[in-house]
Amino acid sequence: MSRLKITPSVIPNLFTALNMFSGFLSIIYTSQNNFVYAGWLIIVAAIFDTLDGVMARLTKSSSELGVELDSLSDVVSFGAAPSFMIYKFYFYQLDVIGIIVSSLPLIAGGFRLARFNVQLVGFDKKHFTGLPIPSAALTLATFILSFRKNGYEYLYDLLLLPMVIIISFLMVSKVRYETLPKFSLESIKEKPVQFIFILLAIIAIIIFNVKGLFFSFVAMILLGILRHFYFKFFNKSNRG
Repeated sequence: MSRLKITPSVIPNLFTALNMFSGFLSIIYTSQNNFVYAGWLIIVAAIFDTLDGVMARLTKSSSELGVELDSLSDVVSFGAAPSFMIYKFYFYQLDVIGIIVSSLPLIAGGFRLARFNVQLVGFDKKHFTGLPIPSAALTLATFILSFRKNGYEYLYDLLLLPMVIIISFLMVSKVRYETLPKFSLESIKEKPVQFIFILLAIIAIIIFNVKGLFFSFVAMILLGILRHFYFKFFNKSNRG
């Protein structure tokens, strides 16, 4: 009788499956109007999404199958789940327009993941072209978790529509966003600004809880946009 052989890729793929399952659960809770659990499950999905990459590097089991599986799970957890969440939370009031706007994170995220898979060379990436779909989903989820209570309704009318449109556009844009650096002395010396930002984000989360997480993602998004236009303008000035 042959023994069952467990390959190293099973471990990261397990975390990928948990990512997808968390997204599925988020959709279920959204259908029950339980936006607290739905939002936190998107955060949990993001944790599993990070861990599958970490485990793939530790076990040296990165593969094309893993990349494709990761993208499919991301479409569920960071595309379908937040799109359905913002529809049920707010955009259902706008009828057809609400359906179209709510679908933008899902559609843009799907295109962004497809582009990423086509352009991927090797398995180590130093930066992302376009806003990563988990960051987009976490921004929307933490916004709802932060301001869902009575007294903040004006923020939905004021911010949610432009936020969804901007985030969706950024996912398919050419704005560059850095990957999380490896925590080593060499990385700290190479990218000190990133580590300072991470430290400030951790402090904000400790002080303001989920609101701190939301504002950290907003800051990251805005810094990416500012850096994009700065280098675009700087390069044009040099050529002139």
